[in-house]
Amino acid sequence: MIQRPRRLRRTPAIRELCAETDLTPRHLVQPLFVVEGKGVRNEIPSMPGCYHLSVDQLGKEVGELATLGLRSVILFGLPGNKDEVGSGAYDPDGIIQRAVKEIKDRRPATVVITDVCLCEYTSHGHCGLLVGGQVDNDASLELLARTARSHAQAGADLVAPSDMMDGRVAAIRDELDASGFSEVAIMAYSAKYASAFYGPFRDAARSAPQSGDRRGYQMDFRNGREALKEIALDLDEGADIVMVKPALCYLDLVRQVRDLVDVPVAAYNVSGEYTMVVKAIREGLVDERIILEVLFSIRRAGADIILTYFGRDFARLYEG
Repeated sequence: MIQRPRRLRRTPAIRELCAETDLTPRHLVQPLFVVEGKGVRNEIPSMPGCYHLSVDQLGKEVGELATLGLRSVILFGLPGNKDEVGSGAYDPDGIIQRAVKEIKDRRPATVVITDVCLCEYTSHGHCGLLVGGQVDNDASLELLARTARSHAQAGADLVAPSDMMDGRVAAIRDELDASGFSEVAIMAYSAKYASAFYGPFRDAARSAPQSGDRRGYQMDFRNGREALKEIALDLDEGADIVMVKPALCYLDLVRQVRDLVDVPVAAYNVSGEYTMVVKAIREGLVDERIILEVLFSIRRAGADIILTYFGRDFARLYEG
């Protein structure tokens, strides 16, 4: 007998009935870049369709996102000044702290996630303190924990350490609990690779290292088993959500992690992945529905949560 799988692809309604993978705007987290100033909404040249936003623009921005069903954001801050110790990261009146308060005052239902790292705030551009020209892992933990606490004090729902220092999840969990923020969750950048796909983000966040690179603390893209070790360590230290970053070249790991753990798994569809697709669409090389294909592939691999710059585009193209 001839097998005829095409029977279940014959009409849009039948295809919808039999679709294996579900993805809606509620699964997506929209990254936002926050800058100093007033009335700022400037398109980022390296990331077409993304913007630098001043704090006073955030209420309108998250309101528009909410109307599209996009109710979660992650914030990245560009401070007015940087120094050797990244003091703007944990300043109670820092750019992210003010941004969190603004969103929670105007749109309290928005899930606000904050990136916890020092790279955007240090003059040298590294994710931790430099001692003798090297990133000092243990000396960095106190500042990362202090940063997370300041975000929680401002009203963040989740903090997301992206620095890849050993032990930072435990340090942050201890600091949050000791400060009365035991309800604030940690979304750990657990398997974060040293990737060339971060180029547009580093331009947008002005966070490229001034010397050397980050391969001494971010992961080697040749390694897979090591990612599973990092995931296990972060869970032991108290992570509530674990993340694989980037997404598209690491879908094998998204699937392995999803099969391994019983907590939500996030995947970050990063800036380089985004910009390549956007430029290909604008050049007429591919149809814009490639955006759906990209995001559904990440979801199909096992991601519960997808951090992506395609949030607005997905909401516009989504037919569910």
